[in-house]
Amino acid sequence: MPELPDLEVFRENLNERLAGKKLTTVQVPYDKKLNVSGDQLRAVLSGQELKSLSRSGKELHLNFEKGDVLALHLMLRGQLHFFEESHVIKSPVIELFFEGGTGLVMSDFQKMATPTLNPPAAEAPDALDKSVNVDFLIKEFKGKKAAIKAILLDQNKIRGIGNAYADEILWKAGISPYSIAGKIPEEKLKDLHRAINEVLKDAIVQIRKAHPGSITGEFRDFLKVHTQKYPKSPTGGEIIIQKSGARKTYYTEEQELFN
Repeated sequence: MPELPDLEVFRENLNERLAGKKLTTVQVPYDKKLNVSGDQLRAVLSGQELKSLSRSGKELHLNFEKGDVLALHLMLRGQLHFFEESHVIKSPVIELFFEGGTGLVMSDFQKMATPTLNPPAAEAPDALDKSVNVDFLIKEFKGKKAAIKAILLDQNKIRGIGNAYADEILWKAGISPYSIAGKIPEEKLKDLHRAINEVLKDAIVQIRKAHPGSITGEFRDFLKVHTQKYPKSPTGGEIIIQKSGARKTYYTEEQELFN
């Protein structure tokens, strides 16, 4: 699943290509995930100018001139594709046709990718929002018995971080992913706050540099710990891979366990 850094780069590239264009029509070949009917979606959005694209957690928001928003969530396997005039892309979920022939398709062979018209405001903050500060982390983790990684992955707590970046952030902060959130001392939460910002912002820079123009995919080739390229972390710790269900956690014994 694309995570915050991937989606931030996608947002930039989509914005550059589509902002200022008028949406001529929209088609929904697979409408099971849409919160309104295809006819309602067309009635609301057709003819509106796309003012900008923004990102909210793991969603991309297309912001139209009358204040309407179309949210696109790629889920696990969704992909975005540009096209001109027409396309032969398999498993389309939603198709956006803009003036001048430019189009955008969200596809997903698993049929899980989700378009939403005018989504409700999210209650949890985005991981890069200024409100996610040390005080926020102290308040959010106080008394919590859950593992710190589970909380970082909970989109109802903090939005945008997924499995790969949770591992990278926790390694950077020197905190074991299996630490009990409520047991982590305040000084280490300062390290965690710093790591969230540094890891995510650096990843955006790395993806932008290595994959300019990208609007789909997951780019992980530069990660330091959540990787099978190296047996050890940059500081020499052996990378341990622990599997739980379909999810793998990558960490080292350099990370302190709080329990």
